[in-house]
Amino acid sequence: MNIPKIKGFLPVSMLDWPGQVSSVVFLGGCSFRCPACHNHGLVLSPENISDYPLDRIMGFLRERSGWIDGVTVTGGEPTCHDGTPALISKFKELGLKVKLDTNGSNPTMLKKLINDSLIDAVSMDIKAPLEPGLYSRLAGVPVNLSNIEKSVKILKKSHLNVFFRTTVIPGLIGESELDAIRTQLGDVTRYSIQRFRNSDTLDPEFRQIPDLDLASFDALKLKFEKRRLEECGVCLN
Repeated sequence: MNIPKIKGFLPVSMLDWPGQVSSVVFLGGCSFRCPACHNHGLVLSPENISDYPLDRIMGFLRERSGWIDGVTVTGGEPTCHDGTPALISKFKELGLKVKLDTNGSNPTMLKKLINDSLIDAVSMDIKAPLEPGLYSRLAGVPVNLSNIEKSVKILKKSHLNVFFRTTVIPGLIGESELDAIRTQLGDVTRYSIQRFRNSDTLDPEFRQIPDLDLASFDALKLKFEKRRLEECGVCLN
């Protein structure tokens, strides 16, 4: 099976995998065309981005064995490549943990990666409440919501560290939408929100949407991330 071409490599990150020091591998191509996407070069024209040699990445990871905790595989959308399991297997052979970033559109591959013990953590983007119109608007393509629902169920039943996240977009995703998403997700351990930024979005029209001001974002973050802790019975005082 062909290993997908790697289009970017970040040697060290302390942000992409909460609580872990990871290297980050970027794959090209995606099943979505999210208008708010900032990685649209990877999505729309990965062939125009030079390939990053896998052997160089493997050499780096071997040399830093013991202080790199794992590898985050992101994109684009990693699950749109049939060869992604083979790529991840290379990292697992080095004894490294692997986190997958996904939009949840391919529950079949997600389940395979879990069943084959190839991933240790997953970050899944939840674009909107699970209603066809808005979800497809924010994904940029018609979305089969049953695949999104299946992926959520698979992750909730798994033993993995799972992070669900939503980008707050003024006029599209706000407090009422976040409330609906949290209700639909139900009992999940980690849910976070991200702040929309209008710079260099895939859809030029989204560059006209104002950035969410920090005070509003902080208020939403406090409400919805604090809510998750309260549901888990964590004392906040």
